[in-house]
Amino acid sequence: MPKPKTSSAAKKRFKITAGGKVLRRRAFKSHLLEGKSPKRKRAKRRDVGLVAEDSREVKRLLGKR
Repeated sequence: MPKPKTSSAAKKRFKITAGGKVLRRRAFKSHLLEGKSPKRKRAKRRDVGLVAEDSREVKRLLGKR
């Protein structure tokens, strides 16, 4: 039986921590940044964890389950 393929879209958008949590990028930080406050832009620098319901599906797409 062939090996399952990892979803290319998922591997570009998510990463899994050593503890098994799934991290994603925050939205609204790619363009039109002049009109957004520095506080708002700073808050979007860090990755944030996915909710448990979605992380199960992402792990499946990444071949981790």
